[in-house]
Amino acid sequence: METLIPIINRLQEVFLTVGTDVIQLPQIVVVGSQSSGKSSVLESLVGRDFLPRGSGIVTRRPLVLQLINVAPLEQRRQAEHENGIKQSSQDSYPGVKAEEWGTFLHCKGQVFADFAEIRSEIEKETERSSGDNKGISPEPIHLKIFSPKVLNLTLVDLPGITKVPVGDQPEDIEAQVYEMIQSFISNPNSLILAVSPANSDLATSEALKLARDVDPEGRRTLLVVSKLDLMDAGTDALEVLLGRVIPVRLGIIGVVNRSQHDINTQKSLEDSLRGEQAFLQRHYPSLAARCGSRYLARTLSRLLMHHIRDCLPELKSRVTALSGQYQARLSGYGQPVEDHSATLLQIVTKFASDYCNTIEGTPRYIQTTELCGGARICYIFHETFGRTLQSIDPLGGLTELDILTAIRNATGPRPALFVPEISFELLVKRQIKRLEEPSLRCVELVHEELQRIIQHCSSYSTQELLRFPKLHDSIVEVVTALLRKRLPVTNEMVHHLVAIELAYINTKHPDFSDAAQVSASVNSQQAEGLDGGKRWKNDRAVEERASSSGFGSPSKGQAINLLDTALPPSRRLTTREQRDCEVIQRLIKSYFLIVRKSIQDSVPKAVMHFLVNFVKERLQSELVGQLYKQTLMHQLLVESADTAQQRDEVAHMLEALQKANNIISEIRETHLW
Repeated sequence: METLIPIINRLQEVFLTVGTDVIQLPQIVVVGSQSSGKSSVLESLVGRDFLPRGSGIVTRRPLVLQLINVAPLEQRRQAEHENGIKQSSQDSYPGVKAEEWGTFLHCKGQVFADFAEIRSEIEKETERSSGDNKGISPEPIHLKIFSPKVLNLTLVDLPGITKVPVGDQPEDIEAQVYEMIQSFISNPNSLILAVSPANSDLATSEALKLARDVDPEGRRTLLVVSKLDLMDAGTDALEVLLGRVIPVRLGIIGVVNRSQHDINTQKSLEDSLRGEQAFLQRHYPSLAARCGSRYLARTLSRLLMHHIRDCLPELKSRVTALSGQYQARLSGYGQPVEDHSATLLQIVTKFASDYCNTIEGTPRYIQTTELCGGARICYIFHETFGRTLQSIDPLGGLTELDILTAIRNATGPRPALFVPEISFELLVKRQIKRLEEPSLRCVELVHEELQRIIQHCSSYSTQELLRFPKLHDSIVEVVTALLRKRLPVTNEMVHHLVAIELAYINTKHPDFSDAAQVSASVNSQQAEGLDGGKRWKNDRAVEERASSSGFGSPSKGQAINLLDTALPPSRRLTTREQRDCEVIQRLIKSYFLIVRKSIQDSVPKAVMHFLVNFVKERLQSELVGQLYKQTLMHQLLVESADTAQQRDEVAHMLEALQKANNIISEIRETHLW
């Protein structure tokens, strides 16, 4: 199990260059309020002074600290001498003539044997991105420390929780620090090392509060009570350390930090650790074996190893799954273009094929949320257009007075013995003309759907097309121009279909009712139930009343100008007038239904022939003719900067995942127990 922590360290190095957002590695996150003693706890784990010191907020960037146990210098020299070669281990840095040393990720190949230089480099790197006046930055600093005195550990030191902004810190510094801490401790694979000073009330500990927010059951939280020697006289932390105040599942460990006087007088950490043990023996003899910095280091190493062991199966599954996903994404981005002619022809052919397949209902990606392509066109023909025609009233907009006026106008100055045929033609043409507008709207809807298919194919069917924005735009322009060119041709054909119906009113149509039959039917209905004499008297009475209401002779002795007499706006029709109107209405309705049926059948056929099928047949040849030109190929096949960048990022991530998979595969089952 001792090999697990170095393996996680290697995985961290692999994912550093591509980001660790997709993979959450096990690590220990150190959380505490400002000046709670976090830095002293970390230095006691390392056994050396290497962290910046000062008043106010000192840790202003996350510090990812990897502690790596190596053999003492004398043993390494002896091993090199016996083997005759330098060790090849990556973490042992063969050839380094120092007992302890450190390296930074941002200082490639540079070894820091002086820990004062490590502190100085941390300060410089912090000021580089955070400023020199207390600003903070979420960009981590990665530091490795090699020493025979440390246990293998991976820790993350975060900025202390602060309340009041100082220097050039923003007003929301508290929220920024909280957000940064949350981003690390919300990782379910991280252990939380909450540091809280003994001379403050544990119930008000900000570190414990943050830990409880993300780990309410306390399964991955360890509490360190620092500054045991600074408690008020007559008080101790025994109840806290025993877990009777606030229980913590992974345990509570008390430590004694170095005082500022010890730091100023450069008291060594060795002496400080001996002083810490002596203090614990005097004040907490029953807990001395389970407290102190050395016990803390052993506990952290043990907890981290067991935690890595528990997380490893899920981590391996996650790496394997992501490898497959990123391999598929990389395949989707394609390879850089080498043969421009073949690539252009392939993309154009594929787009034309996908466009036609979408119309035919055989696309590679079938929509499940809405109708698209040929299905939408079918809906327009038989639902939208068909229902619109069915909703048109054959006699809509025609009143009995309109019909009567047309009949009278068609007879001229002579009274009519029969219903004039010209009045029927005039009125039925007026009704047929109403079918033209919905027919043209049908063409417009199909044209809009053909435009939508372009975007559908661009977004779903032809992934390679998205790599080349100029080619994509050019294809859209060519198809749009082809559709725009065919639209007036189709509209003209629909105009012709209606004009054809208006050009000749075929009263001998097999489905058209004969005028004589209609007239006889109307007469028989009016005669039914009425006596012939009574009918004559009633007709006479109606005519007399009609004459007296405006059409009769003027009274004697009155001079009336007939040209100034207005026609009454409404009056009761005579029986003959009613009969004539009903005959015309029946004839109009019969013939209109015949024409409507014909238009409902012929318009979709015209749209399919002149627009849909024409575009399907000419699309590929039009695209090739417009775009397959040597002068355009290199311009059209220029990848977008985003696509090239995304392909590189995916390739780097896939490479990192493959390396991680190889590293995890080195672990045998025997290493886990």
